[in-house]
Amino acid sequence: MQTAASLLTALTALLHVGFLVLEMFLWTKPVGRKVFRNSPEKAEITRVLAANQGLYNGFLAAGLCWSLVHPDPAFALQLKVFFLVCVVAAAIYGAWTVSPRILLVQGGPALLALLFVFLGM
Repeated sequence: MQTAASLLTALTALLHVGFLVLEMFLWTKPVGRKVFRNSPEKAEITRVLAANQGLYNGFLAAGLCWSLVHPDPAFALQLKVFFLVCVVAAAIYGAWTVSPRILLVQGGPALLALLFVFLGM
């Protein structure tokens, strides 16, 4: 269970690094516009907001990575639960305000990771 939880946590972190790249560096590029279904005009107008959002996704990824490498297992577990819950909360808000697809793409791996974390306790 712990291995599955760690692998799913790593996947969640990797996804958030990808979101960081998309939102901070590719938002106005063709790939970023395609992923987020934006016109060139809308992407340009919202690029600073997207970069800010990307930075927050980077913080989530950093916290999840920290939870995977921290030497104290009890504290690592607390970090993992905290940052996974933060991801799920962000996914719920994103699903509510932007697109239900966010709950699956962003929240799905985090919810699975949390499930395996709790099953392994």
